[in-house]
Amino acid sequence: MTQLRVFGEGPLAPAARSGRVSRPRLLDLFSCAGGAAMGYHRAGFGVDGCDIADRPNYPFPRHHGDALTYLAALISSGEIRRYAFVHASPPCQHGCALTVGTNASQGWGSTHVDLVAPTRELLDRTGLPYVMEQPNGRAKIRKDLTLCGEMFGLGVIRHRNFELGGWTVARPAHVPHRGRVRGWRHGRFYDGPYVAAYGAGGGKPSIPELQTAMGITWTDVREELTEAIPPAYTEFIGRAYLAATETLGVAA
Repeated sequence: MTQLRVFGEGPLAPAARSGRVSRPRLLDLFSCAGGAAMGYHRAGFGVDGCDIADRPNYPFPRHHGDALTYLAALISSGEIRRYAFVHASPPCQHGCALTVGTNASQGWGSTHVDLVAPTRELLDRTGLPYVMEQPNGRAKIRKDLTLCGEMFGLGVIRHRNFELGGWTVARPAHVPHRGRVRGWRHGRFYDGPYVAAYGAGGGKPSIPELQTAMGITWTDVREELTEAIPPAYTEFIGRAYLAATETLGVAA
C-alpha cells in the first residue's frame, strides 16, 4: 500500500483553508505538552488544552487542573457547546504493554489508576464527536483506528490506538517496519532506523534525536517528549474528520 505522506507541511484542511477566520474548536484533555494538540492545529482546529500538571511548553491556551473535573464542569455549565470535538488521552500506565509485561514480570512499578471508563462516560455525555487514545496493551478501548510512526515516515514506531465516538474513518493498512528500534536488549545492542521514545539510558536517543523522530520542536523536556503523541497522528485524524464534515456541510 502507498505510504501515508508526512504531515506538518502543505495546506490546511478544507475548513481552515476556505478563508473563514474562525476555526472549529477542539478540547484536548490530558494534554501534556501538546503533541496531539499540534496535529489538530495543523489540520485546521483551534485547540484548548487541560492537564493536571503545569505544562508551560504547551503551545496553545490551556487550563491547569484535573481533566475530568474540568470536563464535568463544562458539561454542567453548557460551556462544552463552544467546542466541536474532544480529544482525550487518559493516563495509560495501568494497561500499557510495558506495565503489564516487563514491569509486572520483574515486580517493578506501582499501582496505576484506570481512567478509561470514566473518561468515556463523560465524553459520551458531551454529545460531541471525540477521540480517546491509548497505547498498545490491555486498555479497554475499541481499537477503531491504529496508527504507527512508519505510516508517516517518522523515526519512531509508537503504535497508538484510538476509539472514535460519534464518527468513523477508514482504517489505513499497517506499514511493515523497516528494522529494529535502536538500543540495548538483554545485554546486546541493536541498531535500527527507529529510536526508543520512552525512558532514558540503554541507548535511548538524545533530546534532539527524539525531537526529530517525533516531529516535536517546542519542548526539550524528555518526559514530555516520551509521553507525547506524534503530531502526524492527530493531523491525520483531524483532517479526516474535517474533510468528512465539510462533505456533509456541517463543519463549523
